[in-house]
Amino acid sequence: MISRKSSAFTESVIREMTRLCIAEHGESCLNLAQGFPDFAAPTELKEAAVDAIRKDFNQYATTWGAKVMRDAIAAKTQHFRQMTVDPETEITVCCGVTEAMLSTILALVDPGDEVVIFEPFYENYGPDCILSGATPVVVPLIPPDWHFDRDQLRKAFNPRTRAIIINTPHNPTGKVYSREELAFIAGLCREFDVIAVTDEIYEHLVYRGEHVSIATLDGMRDRTVTINGLSKTYSVTGWRLAYAIAPAEMTNAIRKVHDFVTVGAPHPLQVAAATALRFPDKYYLDLLNGYRERRDFMLEILDGAGFEAFPPDGAYYVMTDIGGFGEDDVRLAHRMVREIGLATVPGSSFYLEPERGRRQIRFSFPKKMDTLRRAAERLKKLQRVS
Repeated sequence: MISRKSSAFTESVIREMTRLCIAEHGESCLNLAQGFPDFAAPTELKEAAVDAIRKDFNQYATTWGAKVMRDAIAAKTQHFRQMTVDPETEITVCCGVTEAMLSTILALVDPGDEVVIFEPFYENYGPDCILSGATPVVVPLIPPDWHFDRDQLRKAFNPRTRAIIINTPHNPTGKVYSREELAFIAGLCREFDVIAVTDEIYEHLVYRGEHVSIATLDGMRDRTVTINGLSKTYSVTGWRLAYAIAPAEMTNAIRKVHDFVTVGAPHPLQVAAATALRFPDKYYLDLLNGYRERRDFMLEILDGAGFEAFPPDGAYYVMTDIGGFGEDDVRLAHRMVREIGLATVPGSSFYLEPERGRRQIRFSFPKKMDTLRRAAERLKKLQRVS
């Protein structure tokens, strides 16, 4: 009664851990599993949304995005990436990065193609390939600095390779790909005629190094889809607004798939989004400084609780090694929910073969400092299995 495709992957473990914690502890649950802030979105952005609704931007927008949002995306991309984008032919507004990624893969990848993915990976990437009929080919990121072996990556490319998915800054590890690493990947894409699909939703959260968009490297503008969104930068994960930037021919294909998957993103929220996309540079500096404080505090409390944390260079997650606890990732994550009311994500959910992530757990820290302090107190109560 179900398709082979849908039986080839599980539900989101991230969302599952959120539900388990709420079911067990209700409002007292501390959710360090799902990557959403527990603090308010910018007031100016919220007021813009209310104003858009009152002004009756309440019907369908243009399928591929309200013009005011597409224009703002193009201006922001030019400002931060020095990349000129045509808002009429190269931008598709989608219902979150999740939909942007799926629509992109469905539009550009055929059944039988191969898609290279770095592992561990954000849990959607594997199912996206399966739903498109493609085969995911994983290349490991190696701790503690999460580098990849260049020879191993080259071996993953072949005539069947259609695309490579890059996520920088990276979820779940916090890796920030260097310009040299991206240049090596770009060289393989050009050599094997491969599309780069890059998820850059954490672009403004870089603690060490620099954020580089692979589309800006030589020969990559015409073979790259750059995906980004509002959820993380503006603390509006529930708005489900994202966008894909790509050359006109690829954009046309993405728009067709997007049209039949969702029709369009919420019109009043798109109008409001233009306000956020025009925020001054100071907003992004303050955002980064606030997250840097949370990052440093999170590393401190994890060390005190006995986790071996891998310090992230970007994004707002910390991957940890749990070898000292004497149990696997799922068992420990579920025990933390039961015993101390704290949700995390088992590392195995970020691997194609779950066994490769059994010694890892991911913590997220887009939370009020008070929330993180309460998490520190609960982690002190966590007992190791003897």
